[in-house]
Amino acid sequence: MTCPKVGHINFLNVLPLTWSYAHGAADGLQITRGVPAELNSDIINHRLDVSNVSSIIYARHSEELVVLPDVCVSTDGDVESILLASRKPIESLKDDKIILTAKSATSHCLLKIILRLAYGAIPNYYVRHITPEDPIPEDATASLLIGDDALWLYHHPREGFYYYDLGLEWKKMTGKKMVYALWVASRRFAESQPEELQLVYNRIHGAFQTFRSESSRKDAAIREILPQKPAFTYEQLEEYLGPIIRWDLTDEYLDGLRTFYKLAHEMNLIDHVPEIEFAAVQRS
Repeated sequence: MTCPKVGHINFLNVLPLTWSYAHGAADGLQITRGVPAELNSDIINHRLDVSNVSSIIYARHSEELVVLPDVCVSTDGDVESILLASRKPIESLKDDKIILTAKSATSHCLLKIILRLAYGAIPNYYVRHITPEDPIPEDATASLLIGDDALWLYHHPREGFYYYDLGLEWKKMTGKKMVYALWVASRRFAESQPEELQLVYNRIHGAFQTFRSESSRKDAAIREILPQKPAFTYEQLEEYLGPIIRWDLTDEYLDGLRTFYKLAHEMNLIDHVPEIEFAAVQRS
């Protein structure tokens, strides 16, 4: 058996899997850690066999990828870790300059959809590195942060700015749930190495299943990560890691994902609405 090359976005929103990898689930796997933008590139350029990726990446490369069933990063409303910081109210944004984090892809599309359809805004977007300590550059009206940076800013807001949770904005606009990330496999790997694919799926799905069903696992994972994340409290992470962040790719979340793809296509952010094709794995 070959050693599958597996990408891992090392954000707090996948702490169940991070903890599981650190405690044996990475055995027999070659793990590459990075931000979404890096792993998005790695999977479509065949440097990885399996990875969690921005959900929009599947829509742009569905002919080369299949989706692992039952797992995703999603919310039903507030997400806390995808945040628009603005110098003025969101309804006042029109053709302003907005800086987008260089770390993501789905959040870029999500913001463009929300601002255009919910607020009638068509800003000028620029991709640049930004930090939560200095969230809005002097030459911009607003900026978009994701992941741990956004979560830090959510709990430590700078005075004088307005903040908008894009999960909540999506829920208000569509009434739907939102899927931010999927786990995908390259078709070539899925078809040529089904046993290895099954192993990877079992490790990933099992990590989230155990985290949800065993409160002691959640407690252990949070307490282990806290010294590395001193800006957060135990209570903040306990709330964030379910009920805020969800990991089940159920029919309701798939409905939200298809709505996201439909609106992205209508705004020419993707060139087609893909059929969601799942990997042929034995589901536990």
